[in-house]
Amino acid sequence: MAEVVRRPTVEDPRPDIAASWRRASMAGVRHVGVLERLVPGDVDPRSSLLIGAGPVLDELEHSLAGTGYLTIVADRECRVVRRWFDDAATRASLDALNIREGVSLLEDVVGTNGLGTVFETRDPVVVRGDEHFAESLRRFSCYGHPIRHPLTRRIEGVLNVASRTDTESNLLPPMIARAVHDIEQRLLGGSRVSEKSLLAAFQAASGHRRRAVLAIGEDIVMCNRAASSLLSPADIALLRVLAEDPPSADHGVVRVTLESGRAAEVTVERVPAARRAVLLHVEERQAAPHPAPSVLSPTSSRAEPPVLVSGPAGTGRSTRARELSALPTNVLRAATALLEGGSAWAQDLSTALERTEGSLVVDGIDLLPDDLLDLVIEGCDQRRRPQIILTSGPVSTLTGRAATLAAMAMVQVELTPLASRRAELPDLAVSMLRSVAASDSVHLTPGVVQALAAHDWPGNLRELKAVMSHVAARRPTGGIVVDDLPEQYRALTPLRPLSPLEQAERDAIVVALRAAGGNKVQAARTLEVSRTTLYSRIRQLRITTY
Repeated sequence: MAEVVRRPTVEDPRPDIAASWRRASMAGVRHVGVLERLVPGDVDPRSSLLIGAGPVLDELEHSLAGTGYLTIVADRECRVVRRWFDDAATRASLDALNIREGVSLLEDVVGTNGLGTVFETRDPVVVRGDEHFAESLRRFSCYGHPIRHPLTRRIEGVLNVASRTDTESNLLPPMIARAVHDIEQRLLGGSRVSEKSLLAAFQAASGHRRRAVLAIGEDIVMCNRAASSLLSPADIALLRVLAEDPPSADHGVVRVTLESGRAAEVTVERVPAARRAVLLHVEERQAAPHPAPSVLSPTSSRAEPPVLVSGPAGTGRSTRARELSALPTNVLRAATALLEGGSAWAQDLSTALERTEGSLVVDGIDLLPDDLLDLVIEGCDQRRRPQIILTSGPVSTLTGRAATLAAMAMVQVELTPLASRRAELPDLAVSMLRSVAASDSVHLTPGVVQALAAHDWPGNLRELKAVMSHVAARRPTGGIVVDDLPEQYRALTPLRPLSPLEQAERDAIVVALRAAGGNKVQAARTLEVSRTTLYSRIRQLRITTY
């Protein structure tokens, strides 16, 4: 039987409480039973919030001893990271309510409360007794206050002080506001200490002037002169993304291609004394040159064998062939033979083979008919001819005369799909963006670089260029953000095949969404999960239609 959503029992609910109840109802939160289903998660006892707040909370809790008050601190994800009480009865009450370290008290999980509602409103909140959405919380009155970092103004957590409804005091809000102010100042001091540790590590690492070194912390980036000369703003943006998810080991080496086209190895070193900080040592490496055939010299007695550039459609075969060719370059496309007829194409081939300098690119041998392939094979056997470069699809797909012609190439350059060249994506995307953008100020933000790296790119370079053209049209100046990308390109985690369990979960969610006519709140209620959890799983399981 469907539960009837009741209004707060107060006669004239305050606007912020009424709005909170509406949000909880739309999220499918129930008045009873929600706390019992909370699942505790892991808590980091060395987090900057707990370290900074610890001494202030100790003093506050000392002053509250014997009063019946309790304190609860939540982190930036609204997970309980600390709870305090000074009597066994309060401990038993919290345990019975399942309010333990690691549980989430977001509004769409348990409804109106002194922690989750602060995250929704971003302001201090008082929730008295019956104003709680969950019936089991109505014995308490709560005062919640956001804890903001003084530099970033980001909410780092929430301090909530609660009591039984019969012991509520109007003196509590100013006391909590003062405690939060002291916590925020300690967070600021901790940030400065962290930045000093990062600076010291950076100075020690960059003593060698020729070594490019970057130091990246929570809100700071430092680089020495060698790094400034070597790296572009796009390179630094890429390295910031790398710093957010460094290798699991204390030291890890990652190979990247810089915007200049130069190859580099990046050694990632964590800085233990600084929070979420790393040192990046960037060392330029000599990139392995693409094998380029030698141009026929006047004294050569025989032309070099042809070169084959192969790969899936859209991987840049034609571009690579031109890069390998010597000037002047003549290009014969298989599509021309199909559209204009083989006779004209054969005549163009004969004319091109008469030249002994430069290069001849035969683009798309896998699309040529056998009679024209025979002419190309004969041309490759000529002693005096231009350099010949062939392009085709993957060698493994070639058959008949096309396979015979490909086998004559002693130098073969195989281009892989873009999905397997993720390290090159930032450089390719920046290059393409510059070719289509209306202003030099247009650039990719780190979030966009991460989203591009997460996509599979079945259309390879053509698809990437289409996406760059789309975002350049949407944002003619400034930084490209994730919302500028087409919707299907906004996922920030790499796609991978779903496991059998994930596929079963995906099917269950799709069935629930279809039964609810696409209503996610109703589907979440049917699945007995929170709206936030449902949205997260829809995104992670790549559910786009139902």
